[in-house]
Amino acid sequence: MVFPLASLAQQTKADFDARIGMESHIANVTGHAKNAQYDYRRYCVGCHGDRGDGMGENFPWVDPKPRDFQLGIFKCRSTPTGTLPTDQDLSDTISRGLDRSNMPPWNIFTEQQKADLVAWVKHFSPRFATEKPGTPIQIPSEPEVTADRIKAGREVFSRVQCWKCHGVTGEANGPSASTLQDDLGRPIAAFNFTEGSRPKCGSSDQDLYRIFMTGLDGTPMPSFADNIKPDEAWDLVFYLRTLMSEPSKEKAIAKQLGLKPVDTNAPAQPSGQQ
Repeated sequence: MVFPLASLAQQTKADFDARIGMESHIANVTGHAKNAQYDYRRYCVGCHGDRGDGMGENFPWVDPKPRDFQLGIFKCRSTPTGTLPTDQDLSDTISRGLDRSNMPPWNIFTEQQKADLVAWVKHFSPRFATEKPGTPIQIPSEPEVTADRIKAGREVFSRVQCWKCHGVTGEANGPSASTLQDDLGRPIAAFNFTEGSRPKCGSSDQDLYRIFMTGLDGTPMPSFADNIKPDEAWDLVFYLRTLMSEPSKEKAIAKQLGLKPVDTNAPAQPSGQQ
């Protein structure tokens, strides 16, 4: 998927005004872009800028950098890589915030305010005027956690080379970690599973599964939908829980097994073998 990064740089006020009628639809609430101007100005413009390009006055001091809404590219989605998020996805990001960033949970907003802000965010990008959001991926029922599944998840972690960015112990110290850049060429850090922060796009097992299968667009984190099967994605979820600092059934099982980190020098094993 090639995103039209450069082609959006010359948008004018007339372009934005032409999309001021943008709406959002979240459950039974309809949001209207024109009604969000005050809230955006008060709460969002300092980072995301008047033009929604992520170049607000706080830009030089914010890391990771604010989202450029004009591109229509979003990390947190329920939809396949390369597609637009749903209105609900955008609302969830506003509600949840993004851990380890300057984007807080905006739990002060009413459902109507969030819906209006979603419509306002959408009006910055011509993609929302010409494209529909992707169809949300289906997340199968979560299976029972077992020792075999955790061991299988370690094999998936090794096979798809998660360790190259996240490190063999999940500490974001893999051999590629220092070289990572976002799609705009800016340095970006791999997620550290061990430090207690929640993943940016949600912390439940279903959220982790979704991240694997949708990827985080605009970042080096790809979708693995074409590389791992649903059962393998669940195995990977369970293995990653063993790397996290929070107590969990997975960590307890891994301790009983004496589970070691992946050996990056071991010969690659065919899928399904332990």
